[in-house]
Amino acid sequence: FNKNPLVCYDPDARHFVPCDWGLLHGVAGLVATFLNNDTAWLQRAEDRRQACRDLATHFWASTALRRTPPQVRIVPVPHPTHHTPPPSPATCGFYPPPEVTVLWLHNGDMVATGDTTKLLPNGDWTYQTQVTLTVTAKVGDTFTCSVQHASLDRSLREDWGPGLSPDLTMKVVMAAVIMALGLVVFAAGTFTYCRQAPGEGHA
Repeated sequence: FNKNPLVCYDPDARHFVPCDWGLLHGVAGLVATFLNNDTAWLQRAEDRRQACRDLATHFWASTALRRTPPQVRIVPVPHPTHHTPPPSPATCGFYPPPEVTVLWLHNGDMVATGDTTKLLPNGDWTYQTQVTLTVTAKVGDTFTCSVQHASLDRSLREDWGPGLSPDLTMKVVMAAVIMALGLVVFAAGTFTYCRQAPGEGHA
């Protein structure tokens, strides 16, 4: 009543008992007595208990006991005092156990992490965390994010280096492809024109 349980099913005794010990305890006792006198309600409650017990193992294995490896994504975060945004990896999508170790390596050498956010649940039995490293990156540097988790046979590593952003890289690639196609069309047209006989196409 009012989101408060009045009666509960006792699986050991296999009958209903009052759950409310407040002002509605008397009403809860009457409802429990009524349900206990109806074998259909007792059988229904027992069937539900059996179904929950049978499904519990399946759902527990597919949720809490899952060992899905984490995913790592490195995102450069703009910084007011750095020309090159420092890298920040987001480790997400991994299942319990929630314990995960995120380390930063600079050209193969371990470096101290700048900021570690707490472990955040996603609401679907998965977790995410983020570790930010504030550095002054130079051309040729390689920063590696190393993630260790119980679901991994060996540490998961993702490399990052200063350079063009993914969006700018895509634009450069598209421009290069368009330029190459234009050169091919121009060369083909020039070759066809040169092969024509002198005066061809004129009266």
